Amino acid sequence: MISEKENQRISKFLSLVLRHKPETIGINLDRNGWVDTQLLIFKINQHGFNISMEILDYVVDTNNKKRFAFNENKTLIRASQGHSVKIELGYEPQKPPEILYHGSAECFSELILKTGLIKQSRQHVHLSVDVTTAISVGKRHGKPVIFEVVSGEMFAEGFVFYLSENKVWLTEHVPVRYLKQGLMVL
Repeated sequence: MISEKENQRISKFLSLVLRHKPETIGINLDRNGWVDTQLLIFKINQHGFNISMEILDYVVDTNNKKRFAFNENKTLIRASQGHSVKIELGYEPQKPPEILYHGSAECFSELILKTGLIKQSRQHVHLSVDVTTAISVGKRHGKPVIFEVVSGEMFAEGFVFYLSENKVWLTEHVPVRYLKQGLMVL
């Protein structure tokens, strides 16, 4: 089909245009983050790529983090979460597991312990159900640090959580008091 290197290149570009800068290729996301699949292919191909529906389908299907999703008949595509552009993903509030994890880099741990987890330019703070995923996320920014989030207690106290299509837990903010002090530096 395509090489792993090309798959990653396309995936990174899709993340850019579907999560952060759709204007890069001259598309607009609808209020829920969707864009017409054929228009996306056409516009991407005008920016140094040569992809078809078959290649796009392969990139979406093989993305290990399941960052992208098609609608039922694959006429629309969007990023599953991680947007810095304002969209409404349409996720329903859900009760999270008692404990979730957040991976970051050691260089940010002191700030996190002062401010909690803040969404920054994204729409939500991203949390995972397992340490392995959190480690993978933390490694992207340096030496990983894993925070345990007492999400069950947060939920009981009125905080809202969502579960994205690719099984990432989302919330607006995690105050310091919900971070277990036993952070792990790996």
